[in-house]
Amino acid sequence: MLIHNVTFSIALILAAGFASAQQHTPSPYAGSEGREIASLSEDDLAELRAGLGWGLALPAELNGVPGPTHLLELADEIGLSDTQIEELTGIRDRMRAEAIAAGEAFIASERALDSAFATGVPDAATLARLVSAAGKAWAALRLAHLSAHLKTLPLLSDGQVAAYHRLRGYGAADPCATVPEVHDPVMWRRHNGCG
Repeated sequence: MLIHNVTFSIALILAAGFASAQQHTPSPYAGSEGREIASLSEDDLAELRAGLGWGLALPAELNGVPGPTHLLELADEIGLSDTQIEELTGIRDRMRAEAIAAGEAFIASERALDSAFATGVPDAATLARLVSAAGKAWAALRLAHLSAHLKTLPLLSDGQVAAYHRLRGYGAADPCATVPEVHDPVMWRRHNGCG
């Protein structure tokens, strides 16, 4: 009887394991099938169309080179002069105009790539052309954002850069522990890989 119970228990465990292995975890993309463009969420599209950062300037931002938009948001706390504010406003406005144009080009290139798969399967040459166009559009978009950061640094004192980093919450041991007040919490967590 004991052998029968052990055999039966082993059979149940194996059957449960097999049944568990047969269940599939839904894709993290489930529910995204109805997107306007498969690779871009509605939030992504809105941010690109508005010329917002989309995390593209993080190599500058997180390595000591502030951007004009957040500097202007913190102008009083950082002690920006009227001249600095005027110059940073010009840099931000030009960057935003460039980013909107580049963002629209990126959206169009992603739409073309998405359409190529939605209407059939593209051949290798078409795929290479579409991916290359999307890559060039992405590079132009990123360059618009990163270039604006480069233009801001010469306008600031070391003390202002240090104040910026402190106010933005950089240098903390865990960027996920505290979201700086000037940041959108969802975007901050996404850009910093917080769970």
